[in-house]
Amino acid sequence: MPNPLPIALDRSARTPLSEQIHKAIAAAIDSGVLVPGARLPSWLDLAAQLGVARGTVRAAYDKLSDAQHIVSSKANGTTVARRPRKAAKPDAPVVPGSVAEMFRDLSGQGHFRMGVPAQDSLPAKLLARIRARAVRAELSAVMRTIDPRGELELRREIAAHLAIARGLECSPAQIVITSGFAGGIGLALRVLGLEGRRVWTEDPGFPLTRKGLELARLEVVPIPVDANGIDVDYGLKHAPDAALAVVTPGQQAPLGPPLSPKRRAQLLDWAAQTGAFIIEDDYLGELQLDGRAAPALASLDRAGRVIHLGSFSKTISPTLRLGFLVAPEPLAAQFADVATCLAPAPGPAVQLSTAEFMRDGHYIRHLRRTKRAYCDNRDALTTALRSWSNDVRVAGLAVMLTLPDKTADVEIVRALLAHGLAPAPLSPWYVSPKRAQPGLLLGIATVPDRGVPAACKRLFEAIRAQGRIQGGPAPRRIRKPAAR
Repeated sequence: MPNPLPIALDRSARTPLSEQIHKAIAAAIDSGVLVPGARLPSWLDLAAQLGVARGTVRAAYDKLSDAQHIVSSKANGTTVARRPRKAAKPDAPVVPGSVAEMFRDLSGQGHFRMGVPAQDSLPAKLLARIRARAVRAELSAVMRTIDPRGELELRREIAAHLAIARGLECSPAQIVITSGFAGGIGLALRVLGLEGRRVWTEDPGFPLTRKGLELARLEVVPIPVDANGIDVDYGLKHAPDAALAVVTPGQQAPLGPPLSPKRRAQLLDWAAQTGAFIIEDDYLGELQLDGRAAPALASLDRAGRVIHLGSFSKTISPTLRLGFLVAPEPLAAQFADVATCLAPAPGPAVQLSTAEFMRDGHYIRHLRRTKRAYCDNRDALTTALRSWSNDVRVAGLAVMLTLPDKTADVEIVRALLAHGLAPAPLSPWYVSPKRAQPGLLLGIATVPDRGVPAACKRLFEAIRAQGRIQGGPAPRRIRKPAAR
């Protein structure tokens, strides 16, 4: 018999029991608790479950059938009828300035979307087989002890990979598996307990990171970024008492340059001398397309001030919600305690399958294929864009198209979503609207397989249309492609 229906009968009420049953089941169908096609107990079984006469349930079922709520057949028994869908309620409006609005503006669905890896280079069938084995292993070992820091097999693989790919030597005991980058930074902020203190953030920098720091009640101090990364001298001059810096030293997000060796040394010296901490957002890991990736900042840390955050979102899939944190050795026990109580690792299956994927060499081979594909995408995209504009440059795993001042890049992106194009606007990455530089960030991973020139043409049509809507001329730095 199916799971018991949540029907509560009031035997003291004047309403007949058959009517109470009828109303309870009808309400469950209307609210979506019972979906079309769901099988109901026979009226004999339901009568036994509720402790009422069989004729009482049969009368309720007859009323439901007359109202076309249910249908009965010898083959399928009694099931919820398939009825026309009610019109969906309109989505609640997005509050201006909210995280929901920020996320919507930065993560549309379509070509040129940032933050997601290419799907065609992912060995999906292989991963599915590995994941199926991991699920079976998880279900067959339900009584085993689960380490809240994460599966030891995965932490060992990550430690070995970091030593080779990022120059970062650490033990598995220093690694905590997290639910992506957000889980990692949340865990770090809980351990550090810096509420009310000042924090350096890159300007421009990832808006959701900045918002997360504000929600954690830290005072955000925006530090300008140039071709050498975050301007440490500016931070020392304007906020030397900050207790934390959050940086992307491998490839600055969104502008792309790595943090220069001189500024790495400056940043580490400042943290060591003042007792401040540094959160290293290693969001791309070793996905450096030209040459070898710069070493992790944590690999140069001798004072135990750098907390290294990484994830598999850009290399495998953001749907895994799988990341990791490397704690300085003196803080490893504190991170383990907080993870145990407040932020335990994701389920074992996703961890064990990722560990096997890495252990058998599939991960490294996948990264090599991905880099080759991304280089081809980058070259095709920059060639197409430069036939329209000179203000194009590669920025990490995106191509950045700079737009003239006062161009409404957010509105351009919203217009492009209707055409299946989803670049990210550049201006929201800046703290102050007065300093914000408008532009578009086009993800390399999601360049269309065919029709790149046509997609770029649509892109510049939207830019020109926005210029006309604003009442000004079309952006003067955008030029038509040369005749062929």
